[in-house]
Amino acid sequence: MQTNHETKSGGMRMNGVQPESSADRPLVTVVTAVFNGRPYLAGCLESVLRQDYPNIEHVILDGGSDDGTVDVLRQYDDRIAFWKSEPDKGVYDAWNKALTETCGEWICFLGVDDEFLPGAISSYIALATRNPQAEYLSSQVKWIHSSGYMRMMGKPWTWGRFRKWMCTAHVGSMHRRSLYDRLGAYDTSYRSAADYEFLLRARDELKAAYMPIPTVIMRAGGVSDTAVSLEETKRAKISTGGRNKLLAEFEFYVTRAKFVLRPLRRAVDKLLAR
Repeated sequence: MQTNHETKSGGMRMNGVQPESSADRPLVTVVTAVFNGRPYLAGCLESVLRQDYPNIEHVILDGGSDDGTVDVLRQYDDRIAFWKSEPDKGVYDAWNKALTETCGEWICFLGVDDEFLPGAISSYIALATRNPQAEYLSSQVKWIHSSGYMRMMGKPWTWGRFRKWMCTAHVGSMHRRSLYDRLGAYDTSYRSAADYEFLLRARDELKAAYMPIPTVIMRAGGVSDTAVSLEETKRAKISTGGRNKLLAEFEFYVTRAKFVLRPLRRAVDKLLAR
């Protein structure tokens, strides 16, 4: 994190261009937090620009990158809604800042190294139309390892499953704005599990809908893909989800064993795919 960094900003909003929601075309805000993500940024931005849904704003919060990320953002000034570059305290701090800049009825988060698949957002809006009471929408994602290994992630939300582990794929999933009005912002004391802790606050009252199709390509890596996230998940389950401590501890050791064995699972899956 840089301590001396001039705040920079740009995007169409700076020129007075502001999309609005309508009954048949609710505005969708895509939020991307980035720090030194230049190699992936253009792919992320283009995947949003290629969506066939006509009412999207993309809000990008950069944590003060020094790798040319801001140069890429400036190249997209006339095609993205808003971007700002200033130091932050991590991804969830950036998300909280972004929430104050969003105007959409639906809000989703796309990592700088992730990309929407074609038609993703229009599929989500169709799901929302079929489920008018839903406040959280999720799908599958294509998780891709640097070795080329790929698997599908993301199960339907149920409280019985979610209180044990984050069964849904958060990347690309949609949150109705009213959910933040009700539950508040992200807890920045978490480094990797604040998205899980946030949804745990709703307990069994969360109104969710799911579609069993992939909407995002998600690259492996990041703090959420480390053992640190397992410890934080356990803390969130107990402190926010009200999970029994002994059960949470048992689930932690089971999940950690699976985490350790993941390279073996990838190798076995590759052999079986031949």
